[in-house]
Amino acid sequence: MLKKLFLLFITISALQAQAQSFRNYSNEFLNIGVDAAALGMSKSVVATSNDVNAAYWNPAGLVHIQDYQGALMHASYFAGIANYDYAAFAMPVDQQSVIAFSVIRFGVDNILNTTELIDNQGNINFNNITLFSAADYAFHISYARKLLFKDVYLGVNTKIIRRVIGDFATSWGFGFDAGIQFERKHWKFGLVVKDITTTYNTWSINQDTFDKIKNSIPGQNQEAPETIEITKPKIQLGIARKFNITRDLHLLTELDFNLRFAQTNDLITTSVASIDPTIGFQLAYTDLVYLRGGVGNMQHITQFDGSKNLSLQPNFGVGFKYNGIQIDYALTNIGSIGNALYSNIFSIKFDYSFFRS
Repeated sequence: MLKKLFLLFITISALQAQAQSFRNYSNEFLNIGVDAAALGMSKSVVATSNDVNAAYWNPAGLVHIQDYQGALMHASYFAGIANYDYAAFAMPVDQQSVIAFSVIRFGVDNILNTTELIDNQGNINFNNITLFSAADYAFHISYARKLLFKDVYLGVNTKIIRRVIGDFATSWGFGFDAGIQFERKHWKFGLVVKDITTTYNTWSINQDTFDKIKNSIPGQNQEAPETIEITKPKIQLGIARKFNITRDLHLLTELDFNLRFAQTNDLITTSVASIDPTIGFQLAYTDLVYLRGGVGNMQHITQFDGSKNLSLQPNFGVGFKYNGIQIDYALTNIGSIGNALYSNIFSIKFDYSFFRS
């Protein structure tokens, strides 16, 4: 069965590739990440994510959930210009499988629309200025199940993407993620392939609005943008190890490799693919207080004189869990190179299993 599904994925990907060329950067808001705990570890959680947030990082990790779980996160970027919100819910279906639902919104609201600032007589009329929003939405339906093999878990995501740019353009997208986790003693391994069949976005352009804008700029021969957008698959591989320092003090470390099928300025890059390694740790005291850190986003930055420097993004985080409620904080950023400011990220997780015990 798995072999037939894999062949089906490959066939669909091949047909889509023939119909339209891939884009190296597409649906990038889905690469920001969720959960302050994971962001504090520089997103190095593919092998160890085992709660409701695994629906985003690696759906296979959902199998560890024993009861209802929920999560919320809000973050502001670019001095509050952009807002990033996330909510998720997961519940066991039976002793072998778990289902989860999550939604992500990344949006910039109250953008000034000045396309009609100058009227037909060439006069400036500020009353013609209106406001609009540019927002991206992702809806995930996730399913995870324990396999017949011991300590091997499989998970899949079905994701529906909705992107809206005011009255100018809208888009619907559809895609799949698939992940697997494996445990052996103190070692954990994880592999997730995002957009495994490629994610296919179809844009609808408001032709009347586009023509109005084009005609308002004399001498411009502007063409409408492409209406088909295909996202390339991405692979994330994680290896983790847990160390018991004392009876109450535990250290979790993980090394991840994030692979894109494109030539970028990542630490390891070729004409075919690029790899961005990340490393993170979590120091836990009696499963109550957490200290986290990590390094990621290793980029070769070209200077004005043509030389290249290696840029790193350090991350930091803390967490506290009590009575089924966990609150996490991370100091991180979505870009982190250049002079971009760091952001304060807070998230909260609810675990209903505590109240049943």
